[in-house]
Amino acid sequence: MFVWFAAIPLLPLLAAIFCCLLIARRNKTKLPAVLVVGSLALSFAVTVLGFWAWIDQGKDPINPQIYEWIGVSWGSEPGQSLTAQFGFYMDGLSWLWMLFVTGLATLIALYASEYMGHDVGKGYGRFFAAFALFVFSMACLVMGDNLFLLYLGWEGVGLCSYLLIGYFFQKPSAVAAAKKAFIVNRIGDLGLAVGIFLIFVTFGTVEYGPLFEMVRLGVDAAGRPLDGRWQEWVIPCLLMIGAFGKSAQFPLYVWLPDAMEGPTPVSALIHAATMVTAGVYLIARTMPLFLLDDTHFALTIVAWTGTITALLAATIGMAQFDIKRIMAYSTVSQLGYMFAGLGVLTSTGACFHVFTHAFFKALLFLACGAVMHGFAGQLDLRKLSGVQGMPGWRIVGLTMLVGCLNLAGFPLITSGYFSKDMILAQAFTTPGDTIWGSQWIGWVLLLTAGLTAYYTFRVYFRVFVGPQHFEPGDELHAEEDSHHGEHGEDQAEVHGVGKSHEHFHPHPPGWAINAVLIILALCSFLAIPTYFVMPEHHGWAGSMVHSSTAIVESPGAHHVEGADAEHLGTFLGYDPHKAMYYVSGIVGFLGIAVAFFLHLAGRASAATSRADALLPMLGPIPRWGQNKWYVDEFYEAVIRLPLWVLATLFHWFDQLVIDGLVNLFGLLPRLFARAIRPSQSGVLQGYAVGMAGGLAVVLIIVLIIMGRGG
Repeated sequence: MFVWFAAIPLLPLLAAIFCCLLIARRNKTKLPAVLVVGSLALSFAVTVLGFWAWIDQGKDPINPQIYEWIGVSWGSEPGQSLTAQFGFYMDGLSWLWMLFVTGLATLIALYASEYMGHDVGKGYGRFFAAFALFVFSMACLVMGDNLFLLYLGWEGVGLCSYLLIGYFFQKPSAVAAAKKAFIVNRIGDLGLAVGIFLIFVTFGTVEYGPLFEMVRLGVDAAGRPLDGRWQEWVIPCLLMIGAFGKSAQFPLYVWLPDAMEGPTPVSALIHAATMVTAGVYLIARTMPLFLLDDTHFALTIVAWTGTITALLAATIGMAQFDIKRIMAYSTVSQLGYMFAGLGVLTSTGACFHVFTHAFFKALLFLACGAVMHGFAGQLDLRKLSGVQGMPGWRIVGLTMLVGCLNLAGFPLITSGYFSKDMILAQAFTTPGDTIWGSQWIGWVLLLTAGLTAYYTFRVYFRVFVGPQHFEPGDELHAEEDSHHGEHGEDQAEVHGVGKSHEHFHPHPPGWAINAVLIILALCSFLAIPTYFVMPEHHGWAGSMVHSSTAIVESPGAHHVEGADAEHLGTFLGYDPHKAMYYVSGIVGFLGIAVAFFLHLAGRASAATSRADALLPMLGPIPRWGQNKWYVDEFYEAVIRLPLWVLATLFHWFDQLVIDGLVNLFGLLPRLFARAIRPSQSGVLQGYAVGMAGGLAVVLIIVLIIMGRGG
């Protein structure tokens, strides 16, 4: 009866197909955008209807089957058949993801219809075809009822990411970024593929239902206990590698900041709200496999990797000047928070942070994109100031403030504060003998929260408030020069533009961009009440996780007394779940206050601030941060360059030795033929002379033999 759920992924797929047909017919209108926005809106509507139907059903997992995709059998024993239906496994985790995936995709597609308007008749249809195909792939990843369908969606979003990051294929940096994203993701994808193979070999199935039932019983396909066997920790580690690649965790995070070369709607959808959370979804979905190992070996690695990634990305973001790239490193850092949350056994906190982060990070990217779009590609915070006070930019500035407050974890009035607080509190609560060093994880994440508040408001105070000034970016075209009119010089005087750009007039965003920014800002606030409903499950998001395979009994999540309470961790002797309300708020305030003092108070120009005077005191550290701690250069020297040298040597060996031997054996018959070619000239007297010469040689040989015989 729930087969109609298939409309959720089918509608974006149909939109992608129609976009391809329009491309073939050389369509030069905005019809591709209309088709994609409409199909995604319908997909979101079906998702909402399906969500309510699931609630009416009693919140039990729904497993509608569409058709048999793979069905192979080579025996009657357990594990000797492979079945993978094209069906859906819809529990709380699936609905949580699909609600914000389809909802955000609709809003961002509407935003892109205006943002990509300059490419109508060029790559407009290509962009929206890849956009819709991405949503289809993401739906397969999240909704599929087996690991094969998840892997199909996993590779699909990787392909679409490659197409969208490299959308500006005539720009070398965009092409390089697309290839980098594709190659780095292949490393993680290999881990996931091997993990799926090992799951099938161990459990004899890739379907969630029977797989999780065997995991619950602690047995393999033959009914043998798994307790203490190597599969308990190897399988989670392989899945973890796949998650690290897709969700840009250390050491596989380097592709995501470079992915900002793609159009801003791509950054907002793929690299802030959906694709990069696929790794979080994978670990949450397969959490029963991670909990098989009583030592929590894989989860400890997940927790510490997320923590290291969060801190490393935050320190890099503090030193960057490109506002879009700062948001990219912020995404990497917040993904680290989510992984740390999963690692310290609060899947509720991790998934709630995924939910809140999706809205405010998409808002931040789209606000930065509006600035980029209006100021001819300018993203350098040293060349923009006071944008919020300029005519037509008030909505962008106010919505950017909402996004910054959420990212900084401003207390009580932002959803980002509550979701981040859950992870921080659980990090201090989880005992160290359960997840090694969880207290240290909490302290590092708390430090990262302060750094996040600082670099977030560093962007806001430098770009959106302060003295008004702007310089256009590199995308300034000749036609934009014609937009100056009788008010051109007045605009230059008001905004403090240099004489070389006195005719440039920034164009504020239209209704589509502004409407999307307002809706996302409202969603960031509307996510707050979800924290207070259903307190027994720690909010609405917690209730969704509770009704899924991701549920974890977090230590100390509920009030305990006696010996159990003594076993839990504390924050300086206080209950972390109570103390963190105040501590995380104070840390966020401090970060904002430092940013205000260094980047707004007393600032007279866009290019300089009080922070500049502190840089010499820090020695080479700022330069290291600006160069991203030279991680890319390290990979270049240790991995890429040696592989290039090895490949070059093998290429030479192939050319000189392998091809040389083949060419030599091919050359010998040619040389022999060339030597005897004169004997076959076709001249009759030549043949006669040859016959006479041959007869003479024969006679001489006969005479010699006869003489020796006598």
